[in-house]
Amino acid sequence: MAYEVNELKNIGLGLIGFGIFFSFLGVILFLDRGLLALGNLFCLTGVALLLGWYATWKLFTNRTNYKGSASFLLGLFCIFVRWPIVGIILEIYGCIVLFGGFWPSVKVFLYQIPVAGWIIQYPFMLLDRLIRGSG
Repeated sequence: MAYEVNELKNIGLGLIGFGIFFSFLGVILFLDRGLLALGNLFCLTGVALLLGWYATWKLFTNRTNYKGSASFLLGLFCIFVRWPIVGIILEIYGCIVLFGGFWPSVKVFLYQIPVAGWIIQYPFMLLDRLIRGSG
């Protein structure tokens, strides 16, 4: 098996799920900074447990990821000092820069989910057929 899932990684996935839930709830409830901060802390802890503490440290301190790390941490700080809109924008940019290398792996994983994978692939398949049919 290429990727071993143990109890610690299951806890990490659960924390990431809770982090996404609390962040979503914080956005829905008019940018509640307490829920947004709790969601961020859950997500960071979940990523650290999923990847490992050393790999997470290397991800944030890698020279090529300084821009994303600074943006993400500055966004977290902005949420703590009651600027949630600026904080969310900075965090989204930081996440895209930090985790940009993981998107192909995530895409392959999502495509392999039985029903949801077909739903995710369908718009791209339809777009491909339209482009090939018109050319």
